[in-house]
Amino acid sequence: MTKPRIAVVLFNLGGPDRPESIRPFLVNLFTDPAILRVNFFIRPFLGRLIAAARVRPATENYAHIGGRSPLLELTGQQARALEAELGEFEARCFVAMRYWHPMSEQVAREVRDWNPDRVLLLPLYPQFSTTTTGSSLTAWREAAAKVALVKPTTSLCCYYGDNGFTHAAAMIVRRAWEAARAALPAGLPLRVLFSAHGLPKVIIDNGDPYQFQIERTVADTVRYLRIPGLDHAICYQSRATPQEWIGPSTEEEIERAGRDKVAVLVVPIAFVSEHTETLVELDIEYKEFAREAGVEYYFRAPTPNADTGFIAALAALVRRMHEFGPGTCSHQGGRTCPAPHTDCPFARADPRERVRSRWARTT
Repeated sequence: MTKPRIAVVLFNLGGPDRPESIRPFLVNLFTDPAILRVNFFIRPFLGRLIAAARVRPATENYAHIGGRSPLLELTGQQARALEAELGEFEARCFVAMRYWHPMSEQVAREVRDWNPDRVLLLPLYPQFSTTTTGSSLTAWREAAAKVALVKPTTSLCCYYGDNGFTHAAAMIVRRAWEAARAALPAGLPLRVLFSAHGLPKVIIDNGDPYQFQIERTVADTVRYLRIPGLDHAICYQSRATPQEWIGPSTEEEIERAGRDKVAVLVVPIAFVSEHTETLVELDIEYKEFAREAGVEYYFRAPTPNADTGFIAALAALVRRMHEFGPGTCSHQGGRTCPAPHTDCPFARADPRERVRSRWARTT
């Protein structure tokens, strides 16, 4: 029997592959209308101005990790591991980056030339935001149209509440918590800070479901951990503009930990691969900030990368996507966000494009 031939496209942010790529990477990032939400006449000029101002600090950050981002290599490892899990398919995993190569148009051509039966779009952002998954899916649709890639396609918008993902995340946190606890003096309290990338508050106020999904991810992870009386908090990092951002910030929570005389375990709950925001911001900058704030013991949990539990969860999601059929789906099939989150893709999509899964038909 012939196996279904599926192309799985993994979406991620991307990162510069050498120091010379830092400026164009930043330009691509800050001229994205999903990121810089200003008049389209102003955006190219303002985006380049912001990018130019950030080249020097970004170059210093990348210098700490060899002058380049490890994200493409790590995402490639995830792709190969996922292919190995999908033995019931003739599966090939492609990697499409949003702001640096390989970008959607190049990858869409590769998918077209491979000629799959189905295309499954799998973002490596567990929580949906218009600034991440939304932007990547828009870029892919434009690229697919441009290169005449016409295949039945299923897009996964989010999997923040998927049991497999949550269990894998909780196991990683549990191992880090046990290692930290073993390294601490007896009786010294340990606080877990679930740190996610921040967003300007106006984006959330306008209906983006990201913060809601982060909170649900943390609640589910804590439940899976089953650590009685776990001291934990949600916080947000990487503020990039003068606007008001969602909070509390990771810095504020570290300062509070210093005042409370507790140790800290930082968990990058929204990231599934190591990159500058974990390897530099969390491991270097915030660690030094913690020391200055009086936090003597500072630990950081790893991201999933190619963790076997995480890859198994992705494989299960791919199987579910294939079963759902063409359209847009969540990990449960239908919409999972409350009505006020008007930027949920199920609120914005043509109803004919929404997947009608068994779950959606019975709830």
